[in-house]
Amino acid sequence: MSFLDLKNIGVTYDKKTRILQELNLSINKGELVSLLGPSGCGKTTTLRVIAGLIEPSEGTLTVAGEDMTKIPVHKRNFGLVFQSYALFPHLTVRENIAFGLKLRKESTESVDRKVNAILDSTHLGEFADRYPRQLSGGQRQRVALARALVIEPKLLLLDEPLSNLDAKLRIGMRVEIKRIQKELGITSVFVTHDQEECFSISDKVAVMNKGVIEQYDTPENIYKKPATEFVARFIGFENFIELEPAANGMFKAKDGSLFKAEESSDRPALGTIRPDDIEILESSSEKTSNMVTGRVMVRTFLGKSYQYEVETALGKIIVNGPDKYVKEPGDELLLNLPSNKIILV
Repeated sequence: MSFLDLKNIGVTYDKKTRILQELNLSINKGELVSLLGPSGCGKTTTLRVIAGLIEPSEGTLTVAGEDMTKIPVHKRNFGLVFQSYALFPHLTVRENIAFGLKLRKESTESVDRKVNAILDSTHLGEFADRYPRQLSGGQRQRVALARALVIEPKLLLLDEPLSNLDAKLRIGMRVEIKRIQKELGITSVFVTHDQEECFSISDKVAVMNKGVIEQYDTPENIYKKPATEFVARFIGFENFIELEPAANGMFKAKDGSLFKAEESSDRPALGTIRPDDIEILESSSEKTSNMVTGRVMVRTFLGKSYQYEVETALGKIIVNGPDKYVKEPGDELLLNLPSNKIILV
């Protein structure tokens, strides 16, 4: 049985603007699940429904079998970490972390024990007597995380907690969050629009679009096998080819080219492939199925490789090639789209 269940959740603003539509999500105990999607897709609204900051217009929310749909936020015992650290500037790190425990009127002995334990887990012990202004951005975010965890919450909810940090700090902090979450075994929901951040930290990912979840799966499965065109585009697939069923399990493109994919379909399909998965062959090579000829229109330097925008009879195809063999605009290319890299969405 899942630990957190959202069933047919709907959220409507102004009685006409639907933000979430019959949203369903189940999370097992101890999992870290990310809500991923572009701005306005409903991921933060979903998190706020779970937190109790928004009451859904329809549907139910249960945690450990208990209906929490109408339970007020202060009675849910959830830990919240937001984009802004929201630390008290006049309190030390230790005092900021202890704040929630003191509100609950826990004994001094209990407060000290719990605060010391979480200072150790978050590697903040040496900063315990400093004030927020004396900390780096990453250290402040760890304090916010520690403050959310010290109350021993049923759920940890994180709303784009790393977006205020620079790239290097973000990488370090996501490793820390994953380490602490696994160490404590706390069920967590993480909101982000950054797919790299999301895939590196999550047990499962819910990709959202216009208030619905388009795919809910492991990061590996979403990366390798997106279920819809939206998911594919969002996670970096840039080439899409309209395919019609042909003889012997093959597909035919609009220019008559034949393609084979690992999946089969007796209906028209949309094939997609990542730029990194396309092979660049010499234009003099023999053309067979899964091959397309084209001309380089634009070349972009990516550091370890070059990206080419190639004009073909199927339209524009984006392909990444190694810097060992650099192609020039105007060069003729033969592209091979391996059958085991073509995904049908």
